Amino acid sequence: MNKLVNGNLDETRNALVKEITLLNDAQFNSKTDLHKWSIAQVCHHLVLVEKASIKAITWGLKGPNSNQNERKNVPFVLLDRTKKLIAPKIVEPDEGPFEVKQVVDLLNDSRGKLMSFLSTIEDKSILAEKSMKHPALGELPLDQWIEQIYLHEQRHIEQIKEIKITLRCKVKED
Repeated sequence: MNKLVNGNLDETRNALVKEITLLNDAQFNSKTDLHKWSIAQVCHHLVLVEKASIKAITWGLKGPNSNQNERKNVPFVLLDRTKKLIAPKIVEPDEGPFEVKQVVDLLNDSRGKLMSFLSTIEDKSILAEKSMKHPALGELPLDQWIEQIYLHEQRHIEQIKEIKITLRCKVKED
């Protein structure tokens, strides 16, 4: 993988872990609304997305080269939080409760598996030649599947920050 992608994966994951490690388990599992995810659930969703992305890239590598060479503006779609994206069932988080340490371990495990998997791809250029359908982005070159992992994580880091602010407000009101 190129250094920029690896750096973005590392930088984004470090920012995510920094956002959650000082929370206690009650804060981590608190919801701002009955129909919204807790911070723990957001993080569990990120673990599930990373695992699903590995599977999608694996399937894509086995398929034929793509006829579709159009690259998507992944940052534009994923970082625009005014547009709600609905998570497919396969990446919907469990209800929990979760412990912060447990989820950090899950995040570390899924990232380790991603990096190990990516290291097995000898010719990285093949990632731009093959594609798989992404639930939110449509047909997506496999190298952009990797890019979407950290961009999706950045999207949810902003959501986590908002949840933390809202939870602080709720505490002050009580």
